[in-house]
Amino acid sequence: MFQFKSLSKGVALAVGLIACGVCGAQVIVPRTLNMQQVVELAQENSIASMSNRNTFVSRYWSYRSYKAEMLPSLNLSADLVQFDRSLVALQDYQTGAISYRTNYNLTNSARVYVSQNVPWTGGNVSLTTSLRRLDQYSPMRSTTYYAAPISLSYTQSIWGYNRFKWSRKTEPKNYELAKRQYIESMEQVCQTAVAYFWNYVRDKEDYERAVKTFEDSKRLFEAGQTRFAMGTITRDNLMQIESSMLMDSLSVNSKKVTLRTSLNRLCSYIGYKEDTELNLIIDYNIPDITLDYEDVLERALENSTFSLNQEISYIQTESSVAQAKANRGLSASIHANFGMSGSADELKQTMVQLQENEQIGITLSIPIVDWGLARGRVRMAEAQALTTRNSLEQAMIDKRQNLLTQVMQFNNQRSQCEISARAAQLAEESYQLALQNFGSGSMTMTQLDQLKDKRDNALSTYVGNVQSFWSFYFQIRQTTLYDYATGTDISAEFDKLVK
Repeated sequence: MFQFKSLSKGVALAVGLIACGVCGAQVIVPRTLNMQQVVELAQENSIASMSNRNTFVSRYWSYRSYKAEMLPSLNLSADLVQFDRSLVALQDYQTGAISYRTNYNLTNSARVYVSQNVPWTGGNVSLTTSLRRLDQYSPMRSTTYYAAPISLSYTQSIWGYNRFKWSRKTEPKNYELAKRQYIESMEQVCQTAVAYFWNYVRDKEDYERAVKTFEDSKRLFEAGQTRFAMGTITRDNLMQIESSMLMDSLSVNSKKVTLRTSLNRLCSYIGYKEDTELNLIIDYNIPDITLDYEDVLERALENSTFSLNQEISYIQTESSVAQAKANRGLSASIHANFGMSGSADELKQTMVQLQENEQIGITLSIPIVDWGLARGRVRMAEAQALTTRNSLEQAMIDKRQNLLTQVMQFNNQRSQCEISARAAQLAEESYQLALQNFGSGSMTMTQLDQLKDKRDNALSTYVGNVQSFWSFYFQIRQTTLYDYATGTDISAEFDKLVK
């Protein structure tokens, strides 16, 4: 986070409980914060920040699941106490006659296997060792063991869709995208905190100006009473002055409620309780930064989620077309198994005379008539891919135009602040001069009210322009993930987030 310039005039705006500063005998010690500290508290304590952290952790474990899928897995499976006492249909191989016989046995089996996906081909290879015990109770009591100490198998789709090939392209990018999305979302937290900060500043300025105006109105009313007694103004003029004073009093009460609402919103967002009293240090000085469009565009495409989202979208469209093409026409898969096995009445005898086991085969599926279903799916996938590419190209054009607008707004905002600051100063001086002239009788109440409105509008415009400057600045930060005040990329400690 960049360092703000120190407060040039040493102005500290005290904010607390508007209705009362002291509750009973308890004295609330105000907390002094500047804009940078407010942003840091929002990043640490706000509900939005916690939600951003949880979202990133979820995506991190999704990526870990993908990485684990590429690693070998060790598994144990067992079928225990498989008791079977039932009638089964048996067919005589010579006569074809079917008869029912009693099946009365108990089976226990277990196998341990290591499985590994092959991302380059989309196949799966596994190494298995297994043991089975069969206890037969009828027509005679016997026990048989079957052991396969080693068995190597492989399955592979031929010409099929290899999901591992595409996930190897997208999943690392998705994880990088999650990192950038987290940083961007935290920058959005900064924008919201800055908006609440300056909303409070604006409401504080309005409230203090309303209080000052009310005090001026009371002095004007006192002066008006003196002038009415001297006969220099009419009763209508005095009633107009009194009416203005009463309206200024109502304005003070309204601004007080608005100020309290702004304070509550700010405290809630940065994780403070509603009874917290704050001293906000306001610095109207803004950094002298001029942005170059080409530099902003380059950093936005390099650092932000926009270009990465586009890359992922392009890959996903290619994957959809590849999947549609793989599922049309002839499909085939190959499966093979090689190993050793043995069977005996005693467990140790199963390893004495092991026999070789080999199975290999190819499975084919050939659609003869599908009424153009597969071809239609391919055409549909290709059309959707073309639509997506056109949308992405348009999004790139819009992105460039939006960035150009943002850069122009930011570069222009500094001069807007300087001009509005001078206008606010002149408006204040004009109003103070008008107050003096009103006391001498050379200024009417209508003219004074007009100058007061101009003063209020000029001051509000100045505060609004300073707020807009920081809003544009943090928008540029979020777009580029780059801090132009410090000249560094914005990053996060992702290792700490997942612990």
